[in-house]
Amino acid sequence: MKWLFWCSAALVLYAYLGYPVWLWLRSRWRARQVGRSALTPSVSIVMVVRDEEAALHGKLQNLTTLDYPSDRLEILVVSDGSSDGTAAILQEWAARGAIHPIILTEHCGKARGLNQAMPLAQGEVVVFTDVRQSIEPGAIRLLVENFADSSVGCASGELMLGDPQGGESSRGMGLYWKVEKKVRELESLSGSTIGATGALYAARKTLLVELPPDLILDDVFLPMSVIRQGFRVVFDPRARAWDKANLGSGREFWRKVRTLSGNYQLVEAAPWLVSRENPALWDFVSHKLLRLMVPFALAGLLLSTAWLRGPFFLTCLAAQIGFYTLSLLAAIPTRLGVVGRVADAALTFVLLNTAALVAFRNFALGRKTAWGR
Repeated sequence: MKWLFWCSAALVLYAYLGYPVWLWLRSRWRARQVGRSALTPSVSIVMVVRDEEAALHGKLQNLTTLDYPSDRLEILVVSDGSSDGTAAILQEWAARGAIHPIILTEHCGKARGLNQAMPLAQGEVVVFTDVRQSIEPGAIRLLVENFADSSVGCASGELMLGDPQGGESSRGMGLYWKVEKKVRELESLSGSTIGATGALYAARKTLLVELPPDLILDDVFLPMSVIRQGFRVVFDPRARAWDKANLGSGREFWRKVRTLSGNYQLVEAAPWLVSRENPALWDFVSHKLLRLMVPFALAGLLLSTAWLRGPFFLTCLAAQIGFYTLSLLAAIPTRLGVVGRVADAALTFVLLNTAALVAFRNFALGRKTAWGR
């Protein structure tokens, strides 16, 4: 039981504290600056949508008013077997000459939709985005500046949870996302960030590879494939896209389940990610895979401290019970002050690790998660 306790504690501490500290030290010891400069390569924006008639007009308006030379920019939008008015909206915008639609009559999944669009993209740089987020006007200009550095093969923008007027949220998932972005920034400072922000990232067209069918996490697979080819993936917080901070606790939870399920799927679809063929193997394991093991380590901590005797283990048990009890306070709508913020953080931690358990169940039972297919 003591071995279980110390191994579980070491895994949790490294995943959430040790790895960021290591990245901070590495970024001080081996910082790699990006040689950015102004340039305007031809750019193709690629987006796959399915049954998005409610959000599509707003997103297309956003994309067509970006501050980038119109003669250097094309927009390709794939309708993945939509059954609502999505295809009609795309045809309407295509008639204005604003976009290039790709209408798939059958639902094939996002990965297959991207595979349809990428070979048709004419730009030197391909920018990937999703329908829900709004991109800041100058974000594409800022993002492509990274490609002035010949070592950069992929550049990720920053996703802001909140709104441009009110600022970014610092509660619940917003707080978690701030921590996650700091980890990505530190990875980028000393090498490559593991994955990209799906709402806004770009890659050199020549480095793009075909996605495995039904893949969920194109924003991890494509950047990791760029790293495999010897190029860097960098994080640029100047290039920003905005999304709502809270889409409803249930929807946010299942989005996280889908993302974590995608990590299991990645390893299954691309075994090279956990082999020496992956130049960023240690960072990939530390950032993506160890977090999948944390729920089991937390269970090990709780079980071992409940079994072991002595003041130290009793204190650890009490701390865990107190932490999980604190997370329940986040359900009280009248909470205020520091206690409320700490409760939010505790609840987010619990929900994320519960989502990881559900993702493991999905993987073990062979269940697919939408919208990969």
